[in-house]
Amino acid sequence: MNARPVPPNVPPPRFKRGPFIALSVLGGALVLGGWALWHALAGDAEPGPTPAQLRVQQQRIEVLEQQVATLSRSDQISRDANRDLQATLSERDEEIAGLRADVAFYERFVGATAQRRGLSVHELILQPQDEQAWHFTATLTQNLNRGAVNAGRLLVSVEGTEAGKLRRLAWADLRQQPNAPGVPYSFKYFQQVEGDLLLPPGFKPVRVIARVVPQSGAAVEQSFPWAQASAKEGAGQGAATR
Repeated sequence: MNARPVPPNVPPPRFKRGPFIALSVLGGALVLGGWALWHALAGDAEPGPTPAQLRVQQQRIEVLEQQVATLSRSDQISRDANRDLQATLSERDEEIAGLRADVAFYERFVGATAQRRGLSVHELILQPQDEQAWHFTATLTQNLNRGAVNAGRLLVSVEGTEAGKLRRLAWADLRQQPNAPGVPYSFKYFQQVEGDLLLPPGFKPVRVIARVVPQSGAAVEQSFPWAQASAKEGAGQGAATR
């Protein structure tokens, strides 16, 4: 049997390479991408802190927080101490000024060139205790009879208005005690005597009157504006007798 002759113008069959190349490239890309992802996750990723390192960092934070709290407390203590020191210095300055004024008064009063004066109320100071209660300090003086002891009692009264009317409160009214005795005194040159007053509700004081009643001789009465006497609060402390 004779072979079938091949037509002379028909080319031999060829293998188509296009789909194979595309599949090869896609597979290679997938392999490279997978390798890169695994390398990034497993090989190149920077490891996080260990539990031991976390504990060290937490301890460091706690130490720093404690230092900040200590410094803040120390600063507050220093501020409080400085404020207290300034207040103490201010009080001492006021005390020194008051003592200097007292020394100057004593020198003028008992000095050789001091003017001779009989029994008198040199100063009266009022200090509030509450809305109705007041504390008074009166400075009594005399240098007319040097060396002689002056003794007696001090009575205080207050003039003012109540319900639109003038009224004078006597010592017994201010003490809320009938026949209340006055404040006793006994000195040669000067003395500070103290006592308490109680004003009735609604009473508006205008002036305070100090009446000095000696054991012998005529009584002496002097008045002081209430606003002036109460404005001297804090002065005249440290009662003295001489």
